Amino acid sequence: MRTSIFKQISDPKLFKQQLLFWGQQFREIIFMDSNEYPQQYSSYDCILAVDAFTSIKTDDHNAFEDLKQYQQITKDWLFGYLSFDLKNDVEHLKSSNFDGLGFPDLFFFQPKKIFLLKGNELEIQYLNMCDDEIEEDLEEINIQSSIFNVQNSQIKIQQRISRENYLVKASKILDHIHQGDIYEVNFCMEFFAENAIINPLEKFVKLNAISQPPFAIYFKNNKHFLLSASPERYLRKEAEVLISQPIKGTTKRFLDTIEDEKSRNQLALDPKERAENIMITDLVRNDLSRTAQKGSVEVAELCAIYSFMQVHQMISTVTSKLDNQYSAVEAIKTTFPMGSMTGAPKISALKIIEELEATKRGLYSGAVGYFTPNCDFDFNVVIRSILYNEEKKYVSFSVGSAITAQSLPEKEYEECLLKAKAMLEVLSKSGMN
Repeated sequence: MRTSIFKQISDPKLFKQQLLFWGQQFREIIFMDSNEYPQQYSSYDCILAVDAFTSIKTDDHNAFEDLKQYQQITKDWLFGYLSFDLKNDVEHLKSSNFDGLGFPDLFFFQPKKIFLLKGNELEIQYLNMCDDEIEEDLEEINIQSSIFNVQNSQIKIQQRISRENYLVKASKILDHIHQGDIYEVNFCMEFFAENAIINPLEKFVKLNAISQPPFAIYFKNNKHFLLSASPERYLRKEAEVLISQPIKGTTKRFLDTIEDEKSRNQLALDPKERAENIMITDLVRNDLSRTAQKGSVEVAELCAIYSFMQVHQMISTVTSKLDNQYSAVEAIKTTFPMGSMTGAPKISALKIIEELEATKRGLYSGAVGYFTPNCDFDFNVVIRSILYNEEKKYVSFSVGSAITAQSLPEKEYEECLLKAKAMLEVLSKSGMN
């Protein structure tokens, strides 16, 4: 059981920063920030959850069933992640590529302390075992300063797949498409640095400042860190309604307003980008239909253009009503991994991804989010994100693009570099080696 109290916050922006800094003392932290991005589907502007009372950590074997049982037993707030490699629990697949990060495939925790901020109203929910600490914690939060202990080493960022090798692999995907094996594949490559010492909090604050996405997340599980500036929602549940918002279609932004508007309009009308988006929207419709009440799957918005700090994106919104015979976790399992990060048909795309990519995706292109006590949930897609294993001193981020019959490998490579820009800027002042 939880004790819940409400407070009015005079300066929400400052308070968010103080919350994030205060949370660093705990072994488990998740900080979620919408950056005031205008959204139709949103419960909170910011969430901080810390200090695991219970947790679940597992590999891909039987992972969704274990999560379902954990969620049904706790009947409480749960925060955590689903790695991309849970695909192996959904289908007869494997992940045997190189993994420099070594994160568990699934991790969720039941926090002792939760802060939920919406506008100026703060809701604090503490487990009853520690509710006598609320006022003391609030005093500590209100005196937090924003001074970093910077311990960053010189980072040499490398590409796991060279430009030449990328072009060869992209051409192989085009061969698969021309042979009729697939229509579209999201093909990704890793950037990484070894012997890297970084201050994850400092890097997150910088990444979030230059990106300001609606699904920013700072996540820590002991020595494992995720610094996410994701613009994409994977799946949200509000009562019986499921909402998925796949992104397919990217173009860069310009400082000049006329040039920027031209870039935005070109994306909206680009037949290749629209075809990519419509293919994945159709895949998401099909995935949602597996657990939907009959006739309830709808495309609420098709190929809409949304603007972020670094890029313009094409986003569609698909909704359904969950049939009451299915649990919250089953709604996730039947749509996982998300279509925007796989391709169509999904199973064929997943096999080609495993064959041609050089790195196990792990948490990249997985999902991070939370369950509420009444079985609602909200998860992002882990893109535009830095992953760090402090113990191994290994830092990594990956980027990808959708390859279709109309793709030019050189253009797809350029799109990957565009998506890598913010992470490169945050991690390395000396650029790439």
